[in-house]
Amino acid sequence: MVDLRRFWRHIVMTPWQAARAFSPAAREAIGRAVAEHERRHRGELRFVVEAELSSAQLWAGMGPRARAVEVFAMLGVWDTEENTGVLVYVLLADHQVEIVADRGISARVTQAQWQEVCGAMQEAFRAGRFEAGAVAGVAAIAELLEQHFPADGSNRNELPDQPVML
Repeated sequence: MVDLRRFWRHIVMTPWQAARAFSPAAREAIGRAVAEHERRHRGELRFVVEAELSSAQLWAGMGPRARAVEVFAMLGVWDTEENTGVLVYVLLADHQVEIVADRGISARVTQAQWQEVCGAMQEAFRAGRFEAGAVAGVAAIAELLEQHFPADGSNRNELPDQPVML
């Protein structure tokens, strides 16, 4: 059964609204934060914002988590030498943030820890603080990665740092 309220939220959400929430300046700040923090750990972070799902995805019952896993694969976040890719996926129409981590990281960082980061980001986004919430989220993720995957001097940048708008 399709949730008509959810369907409507996706119909009225537009890429223009997403671009307003995550302006070019905000995307640049997020990219800088990713690059800066990746120097301190061996993880690779991708930040993705999607305004809405398609009608077909909604009719199929796709949720934010399933879409995040799909985007994780689509962008090749899994394709890092140490299996330390992390995707931050923001689905604006659902007001949801999902974090998908590759198997090297999932073995050490719990889902509860990721949920805490997601919750803090969602709270900031609800208050309209998209740039600040995203940058704080990147810092919180980096803190977790630094504990388990500290930089060893050989960490090369395997994935682009700039956020992706879908």
